[in-house]
Amino acid sequence: MDTLTQVQSSYQAQFEQALSRRKRNEPGWLSNIRSRAMDRFSDVGFPTTEDEDWRFTNVDRIGQTPFLASQKPLRIPSPQQCAELVCTENAAACIVFVDGYFSAELSDLKGLSDGVRVTDVAQALVKDGAFLQEHLCRYADTDRDAFVALNAALFGCGAVVHVSPGVIVEKPIHVVFISTASAEATACHPRNLIVAEANSQVAVVESYVAVADSVYFTNAVTEVVAGENAVVEHYMIERDAPSSYNVSTLRVEQHRNSNFASHSILLGGSLVRNNVHPVLNGEGAQSLLNGLYVLGGDQHADNHMRVEHAKPHCDSRQYYKGIMDDESHAVFAGRIIVHKDAQKTDAKQSNMNLLLTDRAQIDTKPQLEIYADDVKCTHGATIGQIDANAVFYLRSRGLSEQDARNLLIYAFVGESLSRMKQESLRLSVEALVLARLPRAGELRESRG
Repeated sequence: MDTLTQVQSSYQAQFEQALSRRKRNEPGWLSNIRSRAMDRFSDVGFPTTEDEDWRFTNVDRIGQTPFLASQKPLRIPSPQQCAELVCTENAAACIVFVDGYFSAELSDLKGLSDGVRVTDVAQALVKDGAFLQEHLCRYADTDRDAFVALNAALFGCGAVVHVSPGVIVEKPIHVVFISTASAEATACHPRNLIVAEANSQVAVVESYVAVADSVYFTNAVTEVVAGENAVVEHYMIERDAPSSYNVSTLRVEQHRNSNFASHSILLGGSLVRNNVHPVLNGEGAQSLLNGLYVLGGDQHADNHMRVEHAKPHCDSRQYYKGIMDDESHAVFAGRIIVHKDAQKTDAKQSNMNLLLTDRAQIDTKPQLEIYADDVKCTHGATIGQIDANAVFYLRSRGLSEQDARNLLIYAFVGESLSRMKQESLRLSVEALVLARLPRAGELRESRG
């Protein structure tokens, strides 16, 4: 038996062990979903570079590592450590998971207004089973994606956010996943559900951070339902440990006249895959996918966008920017699919990349798949290096070469930051990006 087969068999064993524990607490409908998902994963296994959607991303490091199921941590970070890891200032609520286990000590769910519920998915299954049966595991496609299937089979943690019709949540809701140091390679499969009912508004921040460097695998799936006229913002801030792996899938179901915005910030991890898949399934829906990835060393980050226009008179925008240093490698694959009935579609896609060394790489693949005849769709990609003439100009004004380069890099990312409506989050992300640049302190002083 080869290593890959052994690893897949170990996931089957984890599934069977978990199934016996959950039989008393989980409803039959979820057990059926889990079983079908595990069967699907066993049939197809991990994707290879022969699969078109994974052509530029080799996941052998994940597929050949015998990850153990994450264990409840013996020690959790202190509230002060948590605050240092993740900026939850000005939050409506904060729900925290440590190594895949809900932490009541670090969570703060007291300030929620009427009509807003935030809870651990395990608790929600007991207290609100009918609601979860309607939405949980109903949107992300287990047949299409092996990682989604593996998540559906094994997930044990995650947040459920439910906003009632007409409720406006003024401050962001934070969902935080913290990984602690472990001597063994472990895997965690978070499953999040965000449902914003008709005429509601909410912003949710999904953060992945680590206390220390260690080898772990996070396989996360988040399903979002934006009801009629709902306004939903989703922020994914990934700052995993340098030796870790993160595969995340965001699947969005949009109803009539809904407005959805996704902001993906990829900064950490050894290998990261970010899947974003909104389906504009109601007339007049609008979708914004805004992303920023800053890589160094030998990091690999793959952004895979799939935007489906299913109904007429819908607009979508994709703006992804990347900065690659050292020997890092980025991938962008953006597909706009316009279904036959989606007349009057207006869709745009842009991917811009800045290579800071001759060794950094980017593979970018914008695509259009159009089955309607009355649409307006554009796409484009650019790859370049820092303009030597611009550096010379700034140096002639008294800046050092490094400060001139940093200022140009900051100007490059500024457009992505400006699309973030939540000011506290925008400032927090700006600080994280600046910290990745050489002599960041001097750049901050030169700006301010």
